[in-house]
Amino acid sequence: MYSWILWFHILSFISWYAVLFYMPRLFVYHAENIENEGFVKVVKVMEMKIYKYIGVPAMWATLLSGVAMILLSTSHYGVNILSTGGWLHTKILFALILVAYFFSLGNYRMKFLQNKCDKSGKFFRAYNEVPTLLLLVIVAMVIMKPF
Repeated sequence: MYSWILWFHILSFISWYAVLFYMPRLFVYHAENIENEGFVKVVKVMEMKIYKYIGVPAMWATLLSGVAMILLSTSHYGVNILSTGGWLHTKILFALILVAYFFSLGNYRMKFLQNKCDKSGKFFRAYNEVPTLLLLVIVAMVIMKPF
């Protein structure tokens, strides 16, 4: 059972990350083409669909499967994985930061929807690097288990 949940967790994580990488890119296009009403109308629909129909379910699937793996780890590994070192605690911390980042994307989406976002395309280009940095730490914790 544990391996199936791990499989699901990885697929969910990949799906969630597709949204985390693509939403800020849509925001770049949105911010830089704010005067083009037709384009903005299409981008608003894209932002809503990717966030609501892919991002939210993928985030919950990732989080719930992660919790399930922690709960099943005792029977799979024979030890409580939460007591094996700080690598998992670090991973969880960065995953929570990632959740906050995801909700910040939702906040920016709502501001764009109301035509009240004053951030530039340059800002969103830089903001788009945040999930990459978090990914580096999260994957390093899982593979290397340094603590």
